[in-house]
Amino acid sequence: MPAHKSHPCFQPPSNPEAPIWQYLDFTKYVSFLEYEGLFFSRADRLGDPYEGVSHPEGSSPQPGSAKETANPRAAFLEQKERLVKWMTQWTYVNSWHICEHESAAFWKLYGHTAETVALRSTYTRLQNCLPENAQAGVVQYIDYKREWQPEGNAFWPFVHKRKSFQHERELRALVQDLPFNGGELEIGKQNQESGKTVPVNLRKLVERVYVSPAAPPWFVQLVGNVTERYGFAFAVQQSGLVKDPVY
Repeated sequence: MPAHKSHPCFQPPSNPEAPIWQYLDFTKYVSFLEYEGLFFSRADRLGDPYEGVSHPEGSSPQPGSAKETANPRAAFLEQKERLVKWMTQWTYVNSWHICEHESAAFWKLYGHTAETVALRSTYTRLQNCLPENAQAGVVQYIDYKREWQPEGNAFWPFVHKRKSFQHERELRALVQDLPFNGGELEIGKQNQESGKTVPVNLRKLVERVYVSPAAPPWFVQLVGNVTERYGFAFAVQQSGLVKDPVY
């Protein structure tokens, strides 16, 4: 069943059919085929301390400030901050790059070796493959010192990032899976997993697979063979960046 399509926090790109890209090393690509799903990483493992918890400076009183100290809601705000931080470990993210063409910069960023591939899809394809409990939308990049972020929903911080990450042009899929026991939320329970694989229909998701421009011919052939061995027919080709210039 496709993901919800009307969540206020998750906005589609201006062109839902524009290409989106995900760059993977070969091991992760094989895992993608083996488990027929996308790996969603814990939000608190993404390497950005702002991830899912930070609000623009003007949105709420700062901890320890005179404004907050004088506010009788100080204890409530402190408790809320702890809860938000705790929830990030139970919130999972899968990221895509929105771009009309493959990115030479992303090949360098994620292609630490020549054994790297890029999945090409679209927002529409992704949205139609995600389960009902997943959301997907574009990330908004803001200046946390000067700009405002909507409030009233715990997902807003997960779809806003600092402008220093603007080059990512991220389309983000998100799943939140809070721990419950007998219908009671187990606040404080620690997550022992680094993430989770969410099953999706790969045949509907993947438009084409590109292999690193630095890859030798045998590796391109290997990616094609492995893809076929797992029973998938999406096209595999080497990056167009490998072509010689025309003189």
